[in-house]
Amino acid sequence: MGKLEGKVAIVTGGPPRLGAADSFSLAGEGTKVVACDVFDA
Repeated sequence: MGKLEGKVAIVTGGPPRLGAADSFSLAGEGTKVVACDVFDA
């Protein structure tokens, strides 16, 4: 059981580099993660 089991995190800027790393770290601790980003082409 992780330290953050049962918590929910919203990560903005999820896909690129640091946001992705944060998302994976939080998920590894048992957090449910919602990651989002805006791709402006």
